[in-house]
Parts: sequence; structure tokens; C-alpha cells
Amino acid sequence: MEVTIWVEEDLHYNRAALFSTILVIYALTWTTNLLLLSSIKLSPQLHTPMYFLLGNLSVVDISFSTVTVPKLLSGILRGGTSISFLGCFLQMYFFVFLGVTEIFLLSVMAFDRYLAVCIPLRYTSLMNNKVVVILSSSCWVAASLHSLLHTYVLSQLTYCEDRLIPHFFCDMTPLIKLSCSSTKSAELLIYTEGSIAIIIPFLFILISYVLIGWAIAKMKTSSSRSKAFSSCSSHLMVICLFYGTIIFIYFRPPSVYSSQYDRIVSVAYTIITPMLNAFIYSLRNQDVKQALKKPFKECFSDRWTKNLSAHGLRDEFEMNW
Repeated sequence: MEVTIWVEEDLHYNRAALFSTILVIYALTWTTNLLLLSSIKLSPQLHTPMYFLLGNLSVVDISFSTVTVPKLLSGILRGGTSISFLGCFLQMYFFVFLGVTEIFLLSVMAFDRYLAVCIPLRYTSLMNNKVVVILSSSCWVAASLHSLLHTYVLSQLTYCEDRLIPHFFCDMTPLIKLSCSSTKSAELLIYTEGSIAIIIPFLFILISYVLIGWAIAKMKTSSSRSKAFSSCSSHLMVICLFYGTIIFIYFRPPSVYSSQYDRIVSVAYTIITPMLNAFIYSLRNQDVKQALKKPFKECFSDRWTKNLSAHGLRDEFEMNW
């Protein structure tokens, strides 16, 4: 049995441009996140809890876009594509799993920033390597169990012969629309347990930043306030970007469901957001920028020195300096 994932025919005239744009964004997602991971791995000054969590976030972003983008590109070229029922549920499982993992990681990162700004003297003892590994591992495990529960419940539904999904990938809402049996239990699970998995981390992030804001307001010097705020600004931007798209697509009445609306918003948080996360952290973080520049500087310096040596100018250059 197969499910057909359909792309609207009005994309036909812009298919090449859309395919090229998404392919470029996907390539940038891989490139920027791999550069970020490399800089964290190779730079000793970035071996801290915050950057360990950021490395986890980069892995999630690469995987999150890879779950949907290759099949999306195939669908754009063909005007639609088919996927087996097993493949559809596997895609949904990993999509939900990785999306919820990112939500949990963002809340842990907010806790990390709270400790760094509000309790700086105890930060290293409270957020040591063991604690950060336990917290990040818990995010992955809890998200996996959450996704497994939703995937199992949806797999128990009976599906009609018409298995056409007017979407870019297999998600919970489009699959529920295909069911011929009662979907009340699945919908109840989405709006209760699913909402809890999103709202509780969001409230945790909100409380953390209220306390951070209060701590920053009480700082005596403007330089201290500026430094504290800059350490949180990138994380805040990523939170607004990610949660903004989630709220637009999931927290709305079923009566206003629109497959076209879902497709547009889905592009934002499955394709654009994973790329922007790495750009935000790379361009707004001085430590990451320095770590990214270092290999290029060393490479350029070594090549320049070799060129000077080849022309017999190295000793003269060093004497002059």
C-alpha cells in the first residue's frame, strides 16, 4: 500500500526555480551546520555546556531538514510522489521526534543561560559535563517516546482507499484527514499530550527569560547588561523563529484547517529555520566567528609563508618585523 504526496499543479511553471531555491537552502543548511559543528569540535574555547547543546541543535537541524527535503525535491520535479505506508509513518515518526527534540533542547539551553546570567558563580558546578550530557540525552529519549506514542496511535486508524496527501510530507494532521475510522482518540492525544510537550517547555523558557531579564535589569553597569544580553540574544531569536511557525500551524481551530496554508508554513520551519539557526549563532556570536576564522587564517598564513620561502624572502620579512 502506498500514500501519494501531492504537489499542486500551479507550481508547474515555477518548478525549476522552486527546486533550485530549496536545493540551495538545503545545501546551505548542511554547510553552515557542519561548519558550526567543526568549529565547536576543533576549538577548545568552545568546549563548554552551551556549545555542546548548540552542537546537538545543529545535528537536529541537519536531520530535521533531511527527513523531508529529499522527498520534497522529488515531488517538485514530478508534480507529486508516492511513499509506502511504512515509509510514511517512519517519516512522520522522525519528523515529530526531531521537532520535539529541538523544543526540549531549546528549553535546556534557556536553563543554561539562566544559570550563566543569574547564578554565574555556581555555573560551572551546576552545569558540568555530566549534567549537560544527562540533560541533552533526556531530550532525545523523551522526544523519541513522545513520537513513538503518536505514531503508534495513528497507525491503528483505518485509512480510506483515497490516500492522497495534499502536503509536502507525512505529518499527523494530513494523515488524520485520510482516516475512515473515528479519529477522536488521536486528535485528543495531539491536543493534550502533544500540546503539553510544546507548552511546558515554552513556559519553562518564558520563566527562565523573565528571571534573566530581571537579573540583567539589576546589573549596575551598561557593559555588564550588554554582555549578558548578547549571550542570550541568539537563543532568543531562534526561539521566536521556531515557536512562531509552530504556533501558526498547530495552535489554531480545526475549522480553519487549510492544506495550502500548512504547506507554506511548513516550508518555513522544515527548510528555512534549520538553515537560519546556524546563521544566527554564527553571525551573532563572537566566539563562533573567531573559531570559524581561525582555520582560514592559519591556512592563509601557511600558504603566505611558503610563498615567501619559495622566493627567498622569508628571512628578510621576519627581520623587518
